[in-house]
Amino acid sequence: MRAMKRIVFCLLTLLPAGLSLAAKPGNPALLPPSEKVAGRAQVDWSKSWWQWAGSFARYESPVADKAGSRCHLKQSGPVWFLAGTYGTQRTIRSCTVPVGKYLFFPLVNYVVYPQYVGSLTCEQATAKARTMTDGASSLLLELDGKLITNLEAHRQATVACFDLGELAGGGVAPSAANGYYIMLRPLSPGTHTLNFGGILPNMSQAVTYTLHVQ
Repeated sequence: MRAMKRIVFCLLTLLPAGLSLAAKPGNPALLPPSEKVAGRAQVDWSKSWWQWAGSFARYESPVADKAGSRCHLKQSGPVWFLAGTYGTQRTIRSCTVPVGKYLFFPLVNYVVYPQYVGSLTCEQATAKARTMTDGASSLLLELDGKLITNLEAHRQATVACFDLGELAGGGVAPSAANGYYIMLRPLSPGTHTLNFGGILPNMSQAVTYTLHVQ
């Protein structure tokens, strides 16, 4: 219970002073969860996000990065991935993003993959990913001091299982993912502050990015 209280406090402290949870919803930068980017559904981008994250050794990954110095690694195409975290401690990063890039990242998410060949079926992986991401008690998205609410509809579950290790030689299948993901339209040149996170019964994350768009 104390750990959960610390997590809730961490998410609340991401909000700027004077901003309440009753702030008006909506932000023109946020894409509806059903809107495609470059002809691909956001659920497909969630699979690509996991394959990007899974292409690194764990402690060399942007997900493990405490400051943001690895945010540019293995980025290509119209969508720029922002990393979540491995732990519950609030992570603060700085990242330079090219102009014109969509931003895609998880408020909180989970992936299931086999420990060895034949240890997991696609149905089992899909069910476990769904169970692990049920019961969200808090979802947070705040861009440049504006709180964006009504985020429950941004849950994405991979329709078909995939190979988590596709970008690193393959062989990590069947994998399945589930969680709450955000796609933002390209931000204007300059500096932006992005706060995001979420709380599930068995996991949470809280992340702050200072984004330098140039």
